[in-house]
Amino acid sequence: MDNTQTDVIIVGAGLAGMVAAHEAILRGRSVLMLDQEAPQSLGGQAFWSLGGLFMVDTPEQRRMGIKDSPELALNDWMGSAQFDRPEDANPRLYAERFVEWAAGPMRQWCFDLGMRWFPVVGWAERGGAQAHGHGNSVPRFHITWGTGTGVVAPFLKRMTEYAAAGKLKLAFRHRVTGLITTDGAVTGVRGDVLENSTAARGQSTSREVTGSFEHHADAVVLTTGGVGGDHALVRKHWPEARLGKPPKVMVAGVPDYVDGKMHGIAKAAGAGLINEDRMWHYCEGVQNWNPIWPNHGIRILPGPSSMWFDAKGQRMEAPFLPGFDTLGTLKRILQAGEHSWFILTQKIIEKEFALSGSEQNPDLTDGGWMDVLKARVGAGATPAVEAFKNKGADFVVADDLETLVAGMNRLTPDHPLELEGLRRQIASRDAQLANPFSKDAQITAIRGARAYRGDKLIRTAKPHAILEGENGPLIAVRLNILTRKSLGGLHTDIEGRVLTPDGTVMPGLYAAGEVCGFGGGGYHGYNALEGTFLGGCLFSGRIAGQNA
Repeated sequence: MDNTQTDVIIVGAGLAGMVAAHEAILRGRSVLMLDQEAPQSLGGQAFWSLGGLFMVDTPEQRRMGIKDSPELALNDWMGSAQFDRPEDANPRLYAERFVEWAAGPMRQWCFDLGMRWFPVVGWAERGGAQAHGHGNSVPRFHITWGTGTGVVAPFLKRMTEYAAAGKLKLAFRHRVTGLITTDGAVTGVRGDVLENSTAARGQSTSREVTGSFEHHADAVVLTTGGVGGDHALVRKHWPEARLGKPPKVMVAGVPDYVDGKMHGIAKAAGAGLINEDRMWHYCEGVQNWNPIWPNHGIRILPGPSSMWFDAKGQRMEAPFLPGFDTLGTLKRILQAGEHSWFILTQKIIEKEFALSGSEQNPDLTDGGWMDVLKARVGAGATPAVEAFKNKGADFVVADDLETLVAGMNRLTPDHPLELEGLRRQIASRDAQLANPFSKDAQITAIRGARAYRGDKLIRTAKPHAILEGENGPLIAVRLNILTRKSLGGLHTDIEGRVLTPDGTVMPGLYAAGEVCGFGGGGYHGYNALEGTFLGGCLFSGRIAGQNA
């Protein structure tokens, strides 16, 4: 049996875990980092992300003519979070401190580590209802050059250097199954050693046990992620009264190692869990034609122009428009069925469709400015988008509406759509383009988006009639619910210490990242403003590493 004594044990070698290790080592602490996956998975889920960071009043924003402030950002955050529970005191405090950091030292700290950002700031999660409610009032989504790999890379480099210097020990294929407590304090971990794996990053790995371990430390930090890879757990905690019944079919936005098991292990040792019913799943999921993990889904990051229809063929009303209100749209979709549809044109897909994930954006991940201009400003959609259009199981392409609807009905024979009903709704929308006035909320939103030069440049197509043949071909995309993030989890105080169900500190145990709802047990409240998942891992990882 393996047996080690160290200052700090970190369970989970994702972004939050690496940040915590970095901060602890800077304090002179010796660190043992454990992960159930193999070395090729160092960096965890963050590796697959688009690399967006929520930052406030940055040079990138100012160059794009965006006026932002800490006060506006905090108003947006609180309007989105809608904290309403007694246990929200620590999540609210984390939110306030994070917005201060995002408007202050965050960018310089990331810059000093080596991160750089694409100059066009994205406008994600726009809300679309009331000024005091959910949504970003201004663009704040800063895409890191290198996408998720660009956020992870500085820490991968440092972990390698720390390991070579003897300051960090990395133990892969070590699955923690229990926390060791002594006189009420957490003093170590125990678990199984799994057989070695050469599977590529993200792929399923063996759970064959070849040994056991028991390691001891002054402090244990849990950074093991959420529950999005276990759909049974997602359904168990699904807020049915708030969102409706969970879908029977969902696609997975995370690898299957995101299994949420550490939640139960920590709870068994005495830790408190809060806000487990708060979760963040996307409405625009499509099946990956080239999957990496089981049931692999990819999220479409749409511009504002695609027409969005529910499973019954009814066009969804504002604010349930592409890119505006994720959870509100999720609830609206589930009122009619389990899937929804985009209907759009070739001109729209070329200008507006992006796909979430580092592997779907090679120009931003591995390239530079010329690669981006060629992929996103030149003729045609990006190669990744065209591949999904041509090979994706959820895509239908046709030269006329009759053929398009026939193809849609072949995909969903149990939920057939009525041709003339769709034609009437699309034609009515097209008729609103005949003059500069409109009562159509989506057309107003499109024109508003194009007032921001970043959207006009690379994210919003010039308004045009969908049923005019010169804008085609027509494209329909069946959209699935895609599981992604847990917004609740282990209850922590502002020092990253895990609390018991009665709110007292559990000595020796800390948490960071998604396992604690990115801080406090859910610093997003009910809604995320995007760029706040990676940012939450950075922020809460720093806190845990500075205190463990």
